[in-house]
Amino acid sequence: MARAGPTSVIIGRLVSLFGQRLLATAVALWVVAIVGSPAVAAALPDSTWVALPSLPNQARSALFALAVDPFGNQLVIAGDAQGSLYRSTNGGAAWSSVHAGKASITTLAFSPSTQGMVLAGTRGSGALISRDNGATWSAARGLDGRTVRAFVFALTLVAAGTDHGVYMSPDGLAWTQSGLANRNISAIAVEAIHAPVRLVAGGDAPVSGSALPLYESLDSGATWKQINPGISGTIAVRLVAGPLPPTGNVRPLLLGTNTGLFVSQDNGASFTPLSGGGLLPTTDYTQAAFLTEHHDRFYVASDGGGSGAGGIWRTNNGGQSFASLQPPDASITALAVSNDEKPILYVASFRPSSHLISLWAYHDTGGTPQGPPVTAPAASGARATPLGAGSLVDQLLASPQLPYIGLGLGALAVLFTAIAAHLRGRYR
Repeated sequence: MARAGPTSVIIGRLVSLFGQRLLATAVALWVVAIVGSPAVAAALPDSTWVALPSLPNQARSALFALAVDPFGNQLVIAGDAQGSLYRSTNGGAAWSSVHAGKASITTLAFSPSTQGMVLAGTRGSGALISRDNGATWSAARGLDGRTVRAFVFALTLVAAGTDHGVYMSPDGLAWTQSGLANRNISAIAVEAIHAPVRLVAGGDAPVSGSALPLYESLDSGATWKQINPGISGTIAVRLVAGPLPPTGNVRPLLLGTNTGLFVSQDNGASFTPLSGGGLLPTTDYTQAAFLTEHHDRFYVASDGGGSGAGGIWRTNNGGQSFASLQPPDASITALAVSNDEKPILYVASFRPSSHLISLWAYHDTGGTPQGPPVTAPAASGARATPLGAGSLVDQLLASPQLPYIGLGLGALAVLFTAIAAHLRGRYR
């Protein structure tokens, strides 16, 4: 067998060296990609409020519509008072415009069972539907001219609360009126998701000074009857049914009115107040969300009606006690909670005095709430630097992914040290 000549040996060494350098470069790029990937970039510090960037062309009017994908906590949809819809795939670190309308967006809801389906309600222009996680939108049929204030999902149907009663749809695309056409329905909940679907709806008291009425349907919205549980308030702002408890077949039902928060354990026949008496402030409660499959763990929020009594609270014992999450701004206008055991909360707040709108993210790990991280001492009244603002160095030093960046740099240092040692050994 012939031996390789000097020229072929040199070429072989050069090819080998080139391959090693190529491999090292590929590994380095892989490390950098991992460090900068959306999953890592969107990592949040535990129990700490983080300011998110404003929506593009954000107007100075309150934001009432936020929703997070139940199948992934990084996909968030927001809708503003100008009729625009925005989408983020990295936990609110960046937003892209996906729809430009003219009617204010009043509500947003992801389907909990049909992946990719999102519904948006408007003020006076019906509803929009997306089948691709909010990337594209089209008008839903049958809701033309309606103000849509709430959506709820059962296994085989979707219900909407509107200014002309309740509408039903098998798929979110086509809708028909199902009753209460002479009532302004602003809140609706599904108490039983299997057929026959049990629904509870609420709206405005018909005349000043009268008791707040609720309505229930035991046959998937075909017929309705009025119930009068004797609760305070003149507007049913929010109705949310929780998961079934381990025993029994009745879901807890939360009702937020313009004067308080209430819970029912008997399908709305009676309610127990959760606000007042030292538990929660006596104010309006506009937001509520249960934690995954826990019937006794939920979040509630209020804008305080401009009184400063707003905020966000969590309970882990069915409302026997509440803990404040101490949001940076007390007036909470929108809340979306991810479908995780330690969820991410996406929050919109509004300051009536200055019309300042802020977006926040909070990873609730159960710890003591911390204020927004800042990169330098802030003057009185100054806001925290939003995620994505400021210099690159400031962002890196203040970001929660700093440990991952350090890990990546360490890996690169090890790689370059190994390459240098190999080269020294080759040419001695």
